[in-house]
Amino acid sequence: MKATTKLWIGLLALVVLSPLGIVLPAKFGAESAWGEWSGEEIQKLVGYLPSGMSQLADLWKAPLPGYALRGQESAPLGALSLSYIASGVLGVAVVVGVSILLGKALARRESSDAS
Repeated sequence: MKATTKLWIGLLALVVLSPLGIVLPAKFGAESAWGEWSGEEIQKLVGYLPSGMSQLADLWKAPLPGYALRGQESAPLGALSLSYIASGVLGVAVVVGVSILLGKALARRESSDAS
């Protein structure tokens, strides 16, 4: 099996397993997925909010907040799982697309520099 085929299989497995980020916290009564805490949650957990985090908190707005499509934030867990998978597919597609475009641009630049 080619290395690229193994890579695609691994990426697909990660995308399909991504709903575990919402299923496991819901099953065990956790408030949110590990590492996906808001500033308020961190302040509650740790007792303070690091200054760098408070300064950069509003710098980026996620295109799919909570990995859910607009209006689905309070949907049943099964629908949210599908949104997680769709979000993963979209993320992989964006990263692969940007990588391909960047690779082609660098290849063209390298070939024109060699001439």
